Amino acid sequence: MGIFIIHLLVTAGLLLLVAKMVDGVEVDGFGSALFAALILGLVNGLVRPLAVFLSLPLTIITFGLFLLVINALMLWLAASIVPGFKVRGFAPAFWGAALLTLFNWGIDRLFG
Repeated sequence: MGIFIIHLLVTAGLLLLVAKMVDGVEVDGFGSALFAALILGLVNGLVRPLAVFLSLPLTIITFGLFLLVINALMLWLAASIVPGFKVRGFAPAFWGAALLTLFNWGIDRLFG
C-alpha cells in the first residue's frame, strides 16, 4: 500500500511538471493532480489493455510507435473525467503523455 501511495504522489507531481512544460495541459492544483493520477492509473489498468489489444496489428506495423498514440488517448480520457485537469487537443495529449512516460521511466531508473 505504501508503494502505491508513493507512486500516486510522484505521478501527481509529474503531472504538475508536465502541465508547466506543455502548452495545452492544465492542472488546477495538487488536489486535481492527485485525483488525475488516480484516474490515470485506473484508465491505464482497465482501458489501456483493451486498446492495446485491439490496435495490435497497427502497433506491430508501426514497430510499437502507435503505443504513444494510445498513451495520449489515455491521458486525454483521464482529463475528460477529472475536474481541474484539462488537455486541450491531441497534440498536447501526445506531448504530455510522451513527457510523462519519459519522466516515469527516468524515476524508475533512478529508484528502481
